Amino acid sequence: MIITAGKFKGRKIIAPDESITRPTLSKVRQGVFNSLFSLIGDFEGKTFLDMFAGSGIMGLEALSRSFSYVVAFEKNAKVINVLKSNYKNLGQKLNLKIGDSLKLIISENNFDVIYVDPPYHSGIYDEILSVLYDVKYQGIIIVECTERINIKHFRLIKEKRYGDKLIFFLQSESIA
Repeated sequence: MIITAGKFKGRKIIAPDESITRPTLSKVRQGVFNSLFSLIGDFEGKTFLDMFAGSGIMGLEALSRSFSYVVAFEKNAKVINVLKSNYKNLGQKLNLKIGDSLKLIISENNFDVIYVDPPYHSGIYDEILSVLYDVKYQGIIIVECTERINIKHFRLIKEKRYGDKLIFFLQSESIA
């Protein structure tokens, strides 16, 4: 995998075993960050959470594009070593929280953007959004999935399709 834009553009990232993770494709990453830029403008000074980090590619794309602070949540021990290596190879500090993302988000939810990309067939999309609603998260939530999800309590800002991938940009209904 290669970082698509910013100060690390063209740099290679190692992907974990595909039986464990499913890295976000480059055209999807480009589309996500282009859409995000149109929504919030300059990324400098903004914070980003990669809630199911895997290889770390989304967090590294965020850093490459000038997000000031990125946190990665990951619980798979096999993936964590790849994640650490990818950050180290780019000379970036890894702000890693190890554990269950649904539990970690309860105390770590003060981000401008949260990227949600759990294993597709995990069945936890509703639970993730419910937790984000319960903690009164006010930033932008980006959800990558393969089928429509229930977005109650959140306003759909934008929806994009990339082949079999759906990307939802959401925000709390309390923000208008």
